[in-house]
Amino acid sequence: MLTFNDLLAKAGFELSEVRLLRHQTKAPNGRTPYLLWRDKRDAFDEYQAVQTQPNGVKLMSPYWASFVVPPSGGTLFTGIYSAEFSGPSPGAWMDPLHDRPGMELAGQRLERYELQLLPSLQEYVGRLWIEWGAGARSWIQRPDKQAKAIVELTRQFREEAFPGFTHFISNISDVPTLPRGWIDALAAARGVYLLTSERTREWYVGSATSREGGFISRWQNYASDGHGGNIGLKSAEPSDYQVTILEVSGSAASADEIVQTEQLWKRKLQSRGMGLNRN
Repeated sequence: MLTFNDLLAKAGFELSEVRLLRHQTKAPNGRTPYLLWRDKRDAFDEYQAVQTQPNGVKLMSPYWASFVVPPSGGTLFTGIYSAEFSGPSPGAWMDPLHDRPGMELAGQRLERYELQLLPSLQEYVGRLWIEWGAGARSWIQRPDKQAKAIVELTRQFREEAFPGFTHFISNISDVPTLPRGWIDALAAARGVYLLTSERTREWYVGSATSREGGFISRWQNYASDGHGGNIGLKSAEPSDYQVTILEVSGSAASADEIVQTEQLWKRKLQSRGMGLNRN
């Protein structure tokens, strides 16, 4: 059985000098370390460069091997970094995962590390999957204490498969950065969707009727201005809404038929009286 330790040893690393980091936190805004790594590598590196003091004790080693958890699960290798402690993090540091001040989130001292992505094992980045084991909550582990089995090695980076319309959930702010296959599927479909705000506890029922762009073209309006021209959303407190699909219309459905279905969902969810719909 080939293990990640075998690759580390082959690349010349002393196992005792490496720490394995498995980033899997999901922020209330729907953002994950996987999305940061896939779409904003600089933001991902910034996210892992600042740690709480207790975590810093566990991370005191010259090298970090980083992994992320895609929506479909598993543990994906994202690179090996040299890590050097540089001191306390500035108090104004903003957590790029949560878009909030780090001190406000952690409630304790934050420390900063200077990270540099190394060329070692770069050919495996985004392609190699390991078995993390039963200790999923232990996101910092030592390779010299346990070997992680390699469970998959793909020819190239493979985006996660579209989950289907019923299981699709995203934040509006993440719509422009969805995988290409997801965008194609959503652009080809029309129907009724639901916007909800975890922060304000408000919801809105809408419909996508255009044959040019389907759901995607409608949602991109929200991503660009926050309200898509809707009166109720304009009057509401600004929020990064979560979007889900209530019903997909048949390809032969007319715009009027889709709107009639939208009106039915408004009645079902009482979104005129208790939500943000105004018509």
